Amino acid sequence: MAAKTHRTAAHPAVLSARALNRATLDRQLLLRRTAMSAQDAVAHLLGLQAQNTKPPYFQLHARLADFDPHELSALMESREVVRIVTLRSTLHTHTADDALTLRPLVQAARDRELKVFRRGLAGVDLDRLAAVSRELVEERPRPVKELREELLGHWPDADPLALTVAARCLLPLVQVTPRGLWERGGQVALTTVEHWLGRDPEPVPAPDDTVLRYLNAFGPASVKDMQRWAGLTRLREVFERLRPRLLTFRDEHGTELFDLPDAPRPDPDTPAPPRFLPEFDNVLLGHDDRSRVIPEANKGRNWVGNQAYGTVLVDGFFEAVWRVEREEETAILTVQPLRTLRRGERAEITEEAGRMLSVMTDATSYDVRFGTFLDFGD
Repeated sequence: MAAKTHRTAAHPAVLSARALNRATLDRQLLLRRTAMSAQDAVAHLLGLQAQNTKPPYFQLHARLADFDPHELSALMESREVVRIVTLRSTLHTHTADDALTLRPLVQAARDRELKVFRRGLAGVDLDRLAAVSRELVEERPRPVKELREELLGHWPDADPLALTVAARCLLPLVQVTPRGLWERGGQVALTTVEHWLGRDPEPVPAPDDTVLRYLNAFGPASVKDMQRWAGLTRLREVFERLRPRLLTFRDEHGTELFDLPDAPRPDPDTPAPPRFLPEFDNVLLGHDDRSRVIPEANKGRNWVGNQAYGTVLVDGFFEAVWRVEREEETAILTVQPLRTLRRGERAEITEEAGRMLSVMTDATSYDVRFGTFLDFGD
């Protein structure tokens, strides 16, 4: 069913959580799968959260029609996408262009992170540390342990962890392949993004274009929403500069939201099919107020102890967690609902699970089970 869209003449002044949910899912390619290429999707979403190696692949499977994990893996091998620390000081998979521009844009957050480790860097000349680190990792990609040992040779009294954190904060370091490739792997080895891509560094861009792209992928959104997504502060003046080009709304709490005039804002009753998302998908992390996707009752429920689990969107909201285990040639996917599911919802979840397992595992058979929360204990 085609989504109804509120245009400028008829948009509501106040957007409900459900209206925000449907708008966000549409921008995030989660209302319906798209034929967009993997590279275009990574660019549209301004990167994929990549704290672990497999989640970027599952993020794209939830969004793209006929997705083949090897497509993203090939982009990594050809250096058209890379793994680099950017937003919120976490690893993301970005296009080469975004890696060169987003990384300097969020440098202020790296500077704040560096201050946390200043006691372990007493007596360390940071300019020299940056120069030594660059020489080391551009000579050849260095495993983290090797880089740390080399830096300790120059600053034996410094804290070892602080030295490697400082190198990461001072330089735009990428994790080189085969780390992160589909059905392959390797230890973390680092070099600079400019060296890996064979391109000159980019100047720090004005944030205006990134604000517009953020709204295109995550809007409608508040200033605090984007600041939380990016790990930045002081973006109010940028939004104010762009205000004449934007629409404004309020959420149910009165927070001002900004949006692009022609961006889709589907009818709140637009159906939202179930989607299996990996841990740390940016649709769950891309806002300061996450209630548009995570019901209040389910905050933090994708964690058990120190273990994070995948999330299942049901009717557009986080309503279940999931994990996959292997027994010989059978993939067993266990879904733990966080509320009572209707019969139709269980059938849709089972169908989506089968679609995901058939693409994202090499199992010859699969079994979908609905368990209890205790099933996810140690």
